[in-house]
Amino acid sequence: MISYTLSDIANITQGKRHGPSDPVIRNLAIDSRSFFDAAETLFFAFKGVKHDGHDFIPELVQRGVRYFVVERIPENLPDLECIVVSSSLQALQLLAAHHRKQFHYPVIAITGSNGKTIVKEWLFQLMENDKNIVRSPKSYNSQIGVPLSVWNMNETHDLAIFEAGISQVGEMEKLSRIIQPNIGIFTNIGEAHQSNFIDYKHKISEKLKLFHQADVLIYSKDNSLLASEIESGYAFRKTHLFSWSTKYPASLFIHGIEKEQTRTHIKARFEKKDWSISIPFTDDASIENAIHCWALLLISYPPEQINGRFAQLSPVAMRLELKEGINQCTLINDSYNSDLSSLAIALDFLNQQQQHPHKTLILSDIPQSGKDETGLYKEVSDLIRSKHIDRLIGIGEVISRSKRFFKLPATFFPNTEAFLIELEKSQFKNEAILLKGSRKFEFERISRALQFKAHRTILEINLNALTHNLQFYRSLLKPTTKVMAMVKAFSYGSGSYEIANLLAFHHVDYLGVAFADEGVMLRKAGIKIPIMVMNPDPESFGSMLEYQLEPEIFSNEMLEQFHATLKRYSLDVYPIHLKLETGMNRLGFTPDDLDGLLVNLSMMKSIRVSTVFSHLAASDSSNYDAFTQLQLERFETMTKQIAASLNHSFCRHLLNTSGIERFPQHQYEMVRLGIGLYGISSYRQDQLENVSTFKTHISQIKWVDRGETIGYGRRGEIKERTKIAIIPVGYSDGLNRRLSNGVGKVWINQKFYPIIGSICMDMCMIDVNDSDVKLGDEVILFGKEFPLPKMAETLGTIPYEIMTSISTRVKRVYIYE
Repeated sequence: MISYTLSDIANITQGKRHGPSDPVIRNLAIDSRSFFDAAETLFFAFKGVKHDGHDFIPELVQRGVRYFVVERIPENLPDLECIVVSSSLQALQLLAAHHRKQFHYPVIAITGSNGKTIVKEWLFQLMENDKNIVRSPKSYNSQIGVPLSVWNMNETHDLAIFEAGISQVGEMEKLSRIIQPNIGIFTNIGEAHQSNFIDYKHKISEKLKLFHQADVLIYSKDNSLLASEIESGYAFRKTHLFSWSTKYPASLFIHGIEKEQTRTHIKARFEKKDWSISIPFTDDASIENAIHCWALLLISYPPEQINGRFAQLSPVAMRLELKEGINQCTLINDSYNSDLSSLAIALDFLNQQQQHPHKTLILSDIPQSGKDETGLYKEVSDLIRSKHIDRLIGIGEVISRSKRFFKLPATFFPNTEAFLIELEKSQFKNEAILLKGSRKFEFERISRALQFKAHRTILEINLNALTHNLQFYRSLLKPTTKVMAMVKAFSYGSGSYEIANLLAFHHVDYLGVAFADEGVMLRKAGIKIPIMVMNPDPESFGSMLEYQLEPEIFSNEMLEQFHATLKRYSLDVYPIHLKLETGMNRLGFTPDDLDGLLVNLSMMKSIRVSTVFSHLAASDSSNYDAFTQLQLERFETMTKQIAASLNHSFCRHLLNTSGIERFPQHQYEMVRLGIGLYGISSYRQDQLENVSTFKTHISQIKWVDRGETIGYGRRGEIKERTKIAIIPVGYSDGLNRRLSNGVGKVWINQKFYPIIGSICMDMCMIDVNDSDVKLGDEVILFGKEFPLPKMAETLGTIPYEIMTSISTRVKRVYIYE
């Protein structure tokens, strides 16, 4: 990272230094709630409509932040070390623009009404193996998000990809000066923020200011207005225009789009030759986004090197929160924004929830669409109908006035308060409910009313992180290697169908469960991909056949029992999975059992061996590599004997998470991914993302006098007057009692505090002396700040035990951005 001292930044931002220090600044912060490494952080205090960052400076000083960019020095901090500027936002943008000029590798800028984030993320996926890419985090495309994104540029990168979005006239010139792109992509033009522009032509002209100095601009001719504005505005510029179209002559002419069940083949003419790509998506938006990416890659790569890359594209996550609702409902809260495009995306996610027979949409007025009321809500009605929504609840005066357009069962309320007053919770039963509203409607109040548990202790599951971990392990595998994702034991405590739905969406090949009941639950929730049951009971064979669950068979006696069940059900051919004993000494066929097994299989025509597998006993420990090698040899010998006897092929799988990391040469046809999926690894922890965060809030704060004791058994002795915090989590929630009285600790406001006294069934106490913690503050029991392996180390156990010990009464909240 290029170094900047405080005086450097003062000169760049045209500000006035206040204070004697001149430290090196490495981090920029704008949110008082989230920052790292306070000693090298420069905090920009913004004055917003609802909050003034200057008001949080005293708190930040207490937390160790020393350096600030301010528009005024707080009266109670006359010696604050800072840079005083006329505009903190302008100062941030000037700093980012200066930083951008220090690098000379290509910079791609993407703008448009929709698709910016997906195109950015797909370009990253397509080129990450060749280039070290810096890109906008999440959807950082605003006047603040863009400079924070550009600040991440450093000498190690050789390509940058940034999004740029605007909502008002005059914003794009500022972003253009910051990004200074060499290559531009204009995805499309739509209704987002249209009310702030005269018409579409006006908005296009504003967005095009991003590319005034670009060398190349990519766009689609299929939008005639967009193409006309680009071609007329750039006719006498040096910018090279790279167009694509399905209708008109273009640099990349698309002459064929063929959709299959889960894949689309796109054919095109480029430089007088025919080329094609295939993508694992069939929706029109994904096809458009993929073609934009294709055009970009054709500028940088020989066409013949491109096709295979697109086949591996994975979905880009959306921003929403999924949790358990009342009366066996699933609640999806996507109140981040409200426009037609994001509504369509959210409705698609709603339709992924196969665990319920009915789907309800709670929708607010849609602001800033730029369309007349009648046209807008006719489109909304058409969209809802096309997505097969069963019921609509409209909230807002505008949507209520437009109720005549909605032909499905629907009720309307003028505002959120009116809905909550008339809410009868019994009207919601066994359905998926999507909350889609603009922020001013405060749909979080509806979310609180419809969620199942009010217990403030939650286990937050980051589905984006889980997806990242899945893709990381996939990167260690050959393209042909299949993945069985383990979701046994309530997905290691993380959830059931919520996790399975995501894994199915990301095309894992198999799910693995421990018992038939777990598989039946997933089938009832609409999960359709193959499921292997690893500990089947013969009494459950009937239900397994009914729900198409595939058993692990580990003995000849079990094989005969399952074969007898198949006869009773008159089924022709059914898949099974053979478990081999190679050294774990649990379940499985031994080498001596194989002759009898193969004789039985030769006579059982209704059984087909789908996979053959075994378990590695110590793949995570290099101390036992010789034994692991022995297991590998035994597995090779036994599977060869089976293959020689059977008249069909089968998949082999032996590697678990640590096996994938340490013995990738033995990945065979499939691997079983378990604990690594959930962010735990003995060897690759730094490359995984934290998935689970166990958190709660402070219920009460009190002072305890010297000589008093805390909790049951009077184990927490008070030596001096002490401030304690009580939190509503105990051993019945999964907080191990061995963490009592100073053994365990929690994370509050960027600092660790010890547990004092014995952990109770439903609560515990924290020593928060010499702190400014307050009622309602968030408390992290484990998570990114306090990794689960650290807690496991304290307890002398393994992360598996802790994860699977979190009680089901703890509400699971799923975050998906």
